[in-house]
Amino acid sequence: MIATCEAGRSGSAHLNFTTVPDSSQPTASAPATDKRVVVAAPRGYCAGVDRAVVTVEKALETYDSPVYVRKQIVHNRHVVEDLESRGAVFVDELREVPAGATVVFSAHGVSPAVHAEAKARGFKVIDATCPLVTKVHQEAKRFAREGMEILLIGHAGHEEVEGTTGEAPDHITVVQSPEHVADLEVMNPPSDDICYATQNRQLAVKQIARHSDLVIVVGSANSSNSVRLVEVALEAGATAAYRVDNAGEIDPAWLDGVASAGVTSGASVPDDLVSGVLEFFEDHGFPPATEERLMDESLAFALPPELRKDLAGSR
Repeated sequence: MIATCEAGRSGSAHLNFTTVPDSSQPTASAPATDKRVVVAAPRGYCAGVDRAVVTVEKALETYDSPVYVRKQIVHNRHVVEDLESRGAVFVDELREVPAGATVVFSAHGVSPAVHAEAKARGFKVIDATCPLVTKVHQEAKRFAREGMEILLIGHAGHEEVEGTTGEAPDHITVVQSPEHVADLEVMNPPSDDICYATQNRQLAVKQIARHSDLVIVVGSANSSNSVRLVEVALEAGATAAYRVDNAGEIDPAWLDGVASAGVTSGASVPDDLVSGVLEFFEDHGFPPATEERLMDESLAFALPPELRKDLAGSR
């Protein structure tokens, strides 16, 4: 059995967030209030997302425009719009890309059929697939070679699920809920085969949800891990929890009767969007946020080898 990152079994690259004081340190005096805001950590960008976004940024600097990106590089509307404004062209399928162009594959990975199509059409490919997703692909191929039937936990139609399924289509069945496997005997994968990022963010939101009247999760609607964080917060005891793309989507009515609020963000969310949410709370009578850090994350990935080679050659 394999669990995808988007399914909810999955840290963040280190982010500088100076407006959130360490909860263990004294903070500047603020007006007396019984209200509080706690921001979870880890939150936001994971190592694979950070690598993918930087890959597109470096590609735009290195190659002639336009640079095409198959699917959203990561599932965050603000990230995609920012990269579009800088010259990236996002497409759903390779047939939309002119022959010989530069194409970046998203962090979610692609199937062997997509790789083959790109080669046949003469694209210059920069593969920004998260290395942990690539590891899942390798596991799927290994299980298939051993003649095993594979249950892939994830959402049908999600790019990560489609890419993994394409590695062993005759051996993989996608399951989306426990009910789909209620009568089956399954073997779990080794724990180190499960991406750390979503799992850490879920553990962190559980920690703050227990004492929160309201939890705000920053993330886009097509981000499965962001949507799941809302569910986890409610399951962990939050009175209410909502997902927003940015502070502008918060309904002030949600703050009625709220004394303790929690904030977190999905693995594709830049931390400036979280900063905007915390400013919203301050503008509505809440004190500056404190951070509850469950754990530190230090994982980082090198840029794709084909991009590193071209960057070295341009110096």
